[in-house]
Amino acid sequence: MLKLIAIPITAFIACELIGPSLIPFLHKLKFGQSIRECGPASHMKKSGTPTMGGLMMLAALLLALLWGSFTPHVIIALVLTLGHAVIGFIDDYIKVVMKRNLGLTAKQKFLLQFILAGAYVYFAETRIQNTELWVPVLNTTFDFGWGYYVLAFLLLVGTTNAVNLTDGLDGLVSFVSLPVTMAFAFIAYMQGMLDVSGFALGLTGACLGFLMFNRHPAKVFMGDTGSLALGGGIAALALLTRTELLLVIIGGVYVAEALSVIIQVTYFRLTGGKRIFRMSPLHHHFELGGWDEVKVVRVFSIVSCLLSALGLGLWLTAVL
Repeated sequence: MLKLIAIPITAFIACELIGPSLIPFLHKLKFGQSIRECGPASHMKKSGTPTMGGLMMLAALLLALLWGSFTPHVIIALVLTLGHAVIGFIDDYIKVVMKRNLGLTAKQKFLLQFILAGAYVYFAETRIQNTELWVPVLNTTFDFGWGYYVLAFLLLVGTTNAVNLTDGLDGLVSFVSLPVTMAFAFIAYMQGMLDVSGFALGLTGACLGFLMFNRHPAKVFMGDTGSLALGGGIAALALLTRTELLLVIIGGVYVAEALSVIIQVTYFRLTGGKRIFRMSPLHHHFELGGWDEVKVVRVFSIVSCLLSALGLGLWLTAVL
């Protein structure tokens, strides 16, 4: 129990120690974020703010996990987290060093994510071989067969991209993710999976530590290096605790952000240029509607807390 408490504290402290050195280093390398002209005008002042801050989160997570043991579950979670971090790092590197603002093309990014998700599905099919799926609300479990592997594939790709889309305002994705990772830490702890609980708490501490530098006005952005890694870690938590569908509820803010983009793009193409939202992802819609950045982050964070509480309630109802 003491080790579980030490993990988030260590991750937090590690971020606080790494940040003051990493941020000036990123400045020196001129790893500044380029702001798209099509975005909200208020964001232009953020241009030049260092990105790739997710590196401090990953370092903090790895240091914190030294309190625990690198069990097969933790290794799976780390592979999915660090694997997506590599994809994000390549994307960030293209943006800030090669000065190509959009980074990897959509096809390139999806190809790399598909390879990583496919590798996990292959591992699950050959080693885990458990295709049972628990359905929240209905509180029933059934064997989903090969459909489970399709779901796991979609969950990995969908979650990483949804978390990535949520990373658009100072502190937004970290604040939204805190209740999510804490909810999974509790679920894993109650299932007796202390290793997975420790990993979730490591993500919690890393997010909280990063917020000290990323809250408004941000001194550094996590970049795709951090947001894709965070998405991979959260997807791993849902897969390892076998609460795949519960992630749709607990991570409801991510789902709303991703759906807003899908709906906007689809409607735009079908109507020849019309829009449903002022701008997508969803947080920009509220920004352009008159909410300041801090209010958007505050409201989205409260919604994330409520959804995480709802998800925990459904899970507790099923197990108690």
